[in-house]
Amino acid sequence: MVGTTQAINATLYDKLNYNFIRDMAPVAGIMRVPSVMVVNPSVPAKTIPEFIAYAKANPGKINMASPGTGTGPHIAGELFKMMAGVDMVHMPYRGAGPALTDLLGGQVQVTFASMPSSVGYIRIGKLRALASTAATRSEALPDVPSLNDFLPGYDASTWLGIGAPKNTPPDIVEKLNKEINAVLADPAMEARIANFGYTAFASSSAEFGKFIAEDIQKWAKVVKFAGIRPD
Repeated sequence: MVGTTQAINATLYDKLNYNFIRDMAPVAGIMRVPSVMVVNPSVPAKTIPEFIAYAKANPGKINMASPGTGTGPHIAGELFKMMAGVDMVHMPYRGAGPALTDLLGGQVQVTFASMPSSVGYIRIGKLRALASTAATRSEALPDVPSLNDFLPGYDASTWLGIGAPKNTPPDIVEKLNKEINAVLADPAMEARIANFGYTAFASSSAEFGKFIAEDIQKWAKVVKFAGIRPD
């Protein structure tokens, strides 16, 4: 199983004992996992334009929680900072649970949370959803806009897929790709994936490899812009 973590780590770490692109044969995508930009209700912003204006009026005063340095939510927040031109203070936690707990308590003001972990709090009003991090709206929160609507080109949904050792025979890779895509096309599987707020990520092995290469390049720019170094 491979995913966004490996794409981020490819440039986050200077010395890895593997090269994600060189040593892995892309097989197939499995799912895309949108996150949601959520704020504590005390934040006086109900839309993305209002939040950007508020952040620009209060540089360095908004605390942005994440499950840890270099995690998907952290990088999603840094991409937002880069594209919106705002200054927020990153507050790394030891996991998503503690970060969400402090957001609920008002110790931090914003985070980029996974859909399953936050949607319940959003629906009962304990957190305010400003936008989905995917390129389009999420079926789980159809009334919540996408950040792409306000920052064209923004897409920080995480993803999962299948990889194999680089020397895996091409016919084996293609057979696995065909079978995985057949499973993803099954209506029951589509419904199960959608129930978690995810979307199926069917692709050819070549398309999946191209996507991974582009994702690594995207996050490399964010890592460099934010000066992120692993803890």
